[in-house]
Amino acid sequence: MKKRAVTPPEQKTGRSDRKTDHPHGTDEVLCGFHSVHEALKAGKREFAELMVQKDKMGHRHEQVASLAQSRKIPVRPVGVELLDRLAQGARHQGVILKSKGIPLVPASRAMAQFGKDSTPCFILILENIEDPHNLGALIRTAQCAGVSSIFIPKDRSCHPTPSVSRSSAGAMEHADIFVMTNTASFIKEIKQHGFWVGGLDAAGENPLHQTDMTGRFALVVGSEHKGIRPLVRKQCDYLISIPMLGKVNSLNASVAGAVAMYEGLRQREITTPGAQ
Repeated sequence: MKKRAVTPPEQKTGRSDRKTDHPHGTDEVLCGFHSVHEALKAGKREFAELMVQKDKMGHRHEQVASLAQSRKIPVRPVGVELLDRLAQGARHQGVILKSKGIPLVPASRAMAQFGKDSTPCFILILENIEDPHNLGALIRTAQCAGVSSIFIPKDRSCHPTPSVSRSSAGAMEHADIFVMTNTASFIKEIKQHGFWVGGLDAAGENPLHQTDMTGRFALVVGSEHKGIRPLVRKQCDYLISIPMLGKVNSLNASVAGAVAMYEGLRQREITTPGAQ
């Protein structure tokens, strides 16, 4: 296991994130069983109504309708034509949930919690992920791999949307997602709270399986096309590479992130069974 040789700076640097304006205050349409069911279970949204296809009431339709009713959400049987129009090409499976978007929480709120104690935790920092399918896949894996919080940039990044919720199979509805004003400054600040930061980089000198990902650890995954920006790369304690033996020497951002997150889970389960 590669030893950590970098000492986090003692002086606090970087700026705190300002309160983030939420672009999701308008109505959103969630389509399909996974997104709808998980949104209802999580209860993070402000719900308007659940629409179910009136001539297609199967077991899963009844299940989500019952859950909606238990939360005092109106349930309206409608024709498939209305569902098709609202879904705009997305696969709705006979269920659509109208709601407000998930509020975007500023990273400063998580930072305040980090400063209260030194509890080990595993967080994910996403650097300008623009593809909603990649973001959804990363969020889904993070939920399964014990990642406690996900951080995305305020600008030049995909944000939580119905499309991302679908791609995450509804995992987005449960995830704790925070928005950073400036990624490099955010990394500087979390290092003041005992975090070690590793960025995925094809040319990284630290093989994934030799990198210590226990304790307080932040994994940085770069954008699909350019990877981690130089300014952010400089703030990482080390750059992590994933061994590749075939003729293709690159992985999709969500796949690379998944491989790294599960290595982190493996190490943490060995060190402290059940710990995140």
